[in-house]
Order: sequence, then C-alpha cells, then structure tokens
Amino acid sequence: MSDTNAGNVSAAEVAGPPLAGCAALVTGASSGIGAATALALAREGATVALVARRTERLTELAAAIRDGGGSSVVLTADLRDAARVRQAVEDAAEHCGRLDLLVNNAGYVAMGALEEVEPADLTRMVELNVTAVLHASQAALPHLLRAAADGPRGVADVVTVSSVAGRLVRRDNAVYSATKHAVCAFSEGLRQEVTGRRVRVGLVEPGITETEMAAVAVPTAVRGLPRSDWLQAEDIARSITFMVTQPAHVAVNEMLVRPTAQEP
Repeated sequence: MSDTNAGNVSAAEVAGPPLAGCAALVTGASSGIGAATALALAREGATVALVARRTERLTELAAAIRDGGGSSVVLTADLRDAARVRQAVEDAAEHCGRLDLLVNNAGYVAMGALEEVEPADLTRMVELNVTAVLHASQAALPHLLRAAADGPRGVADVVTVSSVAGRLVRRDNAVYSATKHAVCAFSEGLRQEVTGRRVRVGLVEPGITETEMAAVAVPTAVRGLPRSDWLQAEDIARSITFMVTQPAHVAVNEMLVRPTAQEP
C-alpha cells in the first residue's frame, strides 16, 4: 500500500535547504548585520566561515549556529591587514572544502567635518570599507568561479553591504559616503566582468539600522526618527538571503532598504 503522505512532500523538502552543500564567508560577523547574516545563511543550509577580530564573539555565534543545527568555522582576522584578508579567504575555502558565497560586510564609520575627523579614522574607513572588500573579492573569485562551474547551484555570489550613504551624500559624512560610492562602482564593474561566468554580484544599501556602528554615528538627517522605527540587523540579513537564494538565472544586483519612516 502506498504512503498517502508521499504526495504531500514538496520539491523543496526533497531537495533540502537552498544553500545545502554550499560554503559562505561573512566578514564583520561578530555583531550586527554580519552576525545576523551568518545565522540566516546557516539556516538555509550553508556552512559559514565567520571572520572578524573578536574571537569570543565569533565563538558564541558559532555555538548559536551549531545549536540551530548548522555548521561554521571561526577565523579571527583584522581586515585592515590585506594579507590577513586574503589568508582568511584561503582558510575558509580550505576548511569548508569550497567557497560559494562571499558577503563583504565589515565596515567602519567616523562622522564629522573633514577638518575634525582624526586621520586614523580616515584611514580605517578606507581600509575596512573599500580595501578589504577589494582584497576579499579578488581572493575569493577563483573559488567562486569554480563553485559556479561545478557547484550544486550552478551559480556563486558576492554581496557587499554598502549604505544609503552610497547614494546620498550628507554633510559631515563625506568620507564614509565616498567609501560607499566606491564599493557601489566596484560592484557594478565586477558584475560586468563575471556575470557571463555565472557569478552574481549584489549590493545591499541599508538605511539607518540598529547596530553597534549606529550607536556611535547617527546621521543628522535621521536624528529624531524613533529607534523603534529603525531597521534591525535581521531585516538586512533577510535581504541578503533573498539575493543569494534566487534561482540561478535570476540576479538581484542592488537593493536599497530603508525604514519605512526614513525620508532621506
């Protein structure tokens, strides 16, 4: 006698989670959007390489992923060091056996008029918001191209977390905006280089989001917006997950995500 429940099993249930068999690397994974994204990708079946400076935070996140039935690897790295960025990518690929997704999330902001911002903060914004993205993307590219050619999804992904500041320049935010404009241009250029080889390149541009970064640097234009109306890190993680779980023939290259009540 046949199993009467067999006809009720969906194709998705038979195939398993959309990222099963895939490996993802998330930078800046120790808090905020990075941590939320790592958890979300693990729920979708990916093994996640967690990269940031704070080992204790990463270890806690790895435990949460494990408790949820997922798999991860902790890779401590200061992403201001280009050599360490590249080594982290290679370590991720070695530990996971492959690399199908890269999420460039690590970043830094120091607000203020140019004449007031500390020179070290200028350098740190460029190193984390731009240079780390370039080195991680370049180091990951050979692995992503292989994954696109022979991986379970027939496609690979690079997603960079930018900001609404990459579209809209505000007073006292010139350098941060410049870095985010830079990764916007980089993402589009990279997209044109690799799209024919089935590597998708996406850019996510959050508005004001409740993170550690926002706790110390709130743009003047959104001051007065109640924190209850701000985005949460999980909102951006859902956006990233939506990008990378599309069918292989669908590329969502850019998403601007603002709080409903945010005007600029």
